[in-house]
Amino acid sequence: MHETAARPERAFLVGVRDGEIRAPEAESLLRELAGLASTLGIEVVGNALVGLRIRTAATMLGSGKVEEIIAAAKSEGADSIIFDKTLSPVQQRNWETMSGLSVYDRAELIIDIFASRARSREASLQVELARLRYSLPRLAHSYGDLHRQRGGRYGTKGSGEQKIELDRRQISKRIADIEDELDVVRKSRATQRKRRERLSLKRAAIVGYTNAGKSSILNAIASTGDVLAEDKLFATLDPTTRRLDTGSGSVLVTDTVGFVRNLPHGLVEAFKATLEEAADADLLVHVVDAADPEANIQYETTLSVLAEIGADTSRSLLVYNKVDKLADRGALESVGAGHGGALFVSAATGEGMPDLIAAIEAALTSGEAEMTLRVLSSDYAIVPLLYREASVISEDHDGEATVLRCRVPERLISRVERFRA
Repeated sequence: MHETAARPERAFLVGVRDGEIRAPEAESLLRELAGLASTLGIEVVGNALVGLRIRTAATMLGSGKVEEIIAAAKSEGADSIIFDKTLSPVQQRNWETMSGLSVYDRAELIIDIFASRARSREASLQVELARLRYSLPRLAHSYGDLHRQRGGRYGTKGSGEQKIELDRRQISKRIADIEDELDVVRKSRATQRKRRERLSLKRAAIVGYTNAGKSSILNAIASTGDVLAEDKLFATLDPTTRRLDTGSGSVLVTDTVGFVRNLPHGLVEAFKATLEEAADADLLVHVVDAADPEANIQYETTLSVLAEIGADTSRSLLVYNKVDKLADRGALESVGAGHGGALFVSAATGEGMPDLIAAIEAALTSGEAEMTLRVLSSDYAIVPLLYREASVISEDHDGEATVLRCRVPERLISRVERFRA
């Protein structure tokens, strides 16, 4: 893309319907692709939804459809063609050669959005890693320099500006360097999590589709108002943690990066350090935009990504946000159909927030028993275990023993019962 001061880039979108998806879902994906393009300031001038019976290696589509799409794109004055399906390096090159236009796919579009949102060193590294992994096979097909001067499109950071030729060996080395640096980040996060465990702090992670209102919910329940919450896709890339004080103690609540359908696997891998905050949480607060017509699809997408990162969804709360945007409150029943126990809230108005806080507290203390335990020095090995696995409220010493008042999870009660004071 080459956006000028006079006008934004104009793009023609192509949705491809194969045997894996039905027409309504293909249309929904095409609408979402338009939203992704708009996020980058791209003007969508037209689109086509194409049925695919046989995939060709050279262009994905048959020659007749290729000519038809190129003609339609040029008649609309498009500068680029954006595919909802992932293109192989050969397909991308062939489309650009035949059309004379820039050609992108959904994966590259999402990577560029992430690049435009990256604020921290960690997020920038993760985006760079995803971009390098995406670019590497394209170099193998004579794509020239690393970003083909593509990285500077959309106003993303740094990429393409230096126009430096990088061969595959240099890129592979850079990938290895970034992976090493992110490994340090992961170890640091693991150390922080262990420190929180020693403090017996419960952890909840807010997860969900992009723009579902996760950051707004964190602001509302933590009453801080300082978490970036914007009405745009992927506003949050870095995990943000705030303390939530409840009647039974403090909870650390973390806002995480949002998900989207067909999220490039390279991004999931690159953001592993960030996503581990969700995978290791004691409770997942799964936020869904109640006012979005695609709410159920977005719900399923989030579950799919959570499974990919190994998150345990058995301990989770389902929260439908933005109920204030529903014209018909009676629609709440259909929105939450099949999801008994779901909460309906509005971070914007505060509706349902006390219930959400109470539900988080109840979920994190479910099955726990408050006990006072007297542990002699000969049995002291149990004390570190309690700090790791239970919630220690207070610790005292009576000369002969350590006296702990704590909330003990159900699985440990029988093991520590003999220490009950």
